[in-house]
Amino acid sequence: MANKTANEPIHPLMAERWSPRSFSDQGITEEQVLALLQAARWSPSCFNDQPWRFIVGLRGRADGRHEQIMTCLTAGNRAWAGRAPLLVIACASTRFRHNDQPNRWAEYDTGAAMMSLTLQAQALGLHVHQMGGFDADAARTTFGLHDDLRPMAAAAIGYIGNDISHLPDWASERETAPRERLVLDDLLI
Repeated sequence: MANKTANEPIHPLMAERWSPRSFSDQGITEEQVLALLQAARWSPSCFNDQPWRFIVGLRGRADGRHEQIMTCLTAGNRAWAGRAPLLVIACASTRFRHNDQPNRWAEYDTGAAMMSLTLQAQALGLHVHQMGGFDADAARTTFGLHDDLRPMAAAAIGYIGNDISHLPDWASERETAPRERLVLDDLLI
């Protein structure tokens, strides 16, 4: 596996964070799941509205949500994501709780909550692979989401696996490729 650590003067939680597709078979505990959700809960948000909502699927639970989330993923993501012991769909509540007006920052705030969850995962030795490749309408139907709850992204969470033989060729290539980022000057306006 290629070294995926960023060679920059940033905290190791961020430098070592990357989005694998190869997860080990090792499960995670309810306590770890709770820690991830608590980290997201304490994220900043406009008016402290906390617009994020999570659909949580832990493999092996009797509720079957892990399998239900899998049905919402695109075929490409289903090819690898099922090995992750935890699947999550992050949703944004698009109306403020205090006045029922549209919350145009809900998606931004939900992204911040997912970053908090991701950094907590890194601190626990877990990895998160967030995915845009899922069917939001299927998630809405499968989980009975109301119109003001917008599915934003799915995520596969677990311990990284070194065996990439189960991955499709395109995913194996991405798994072993070096991480790339735009140079900082390209990000500044």
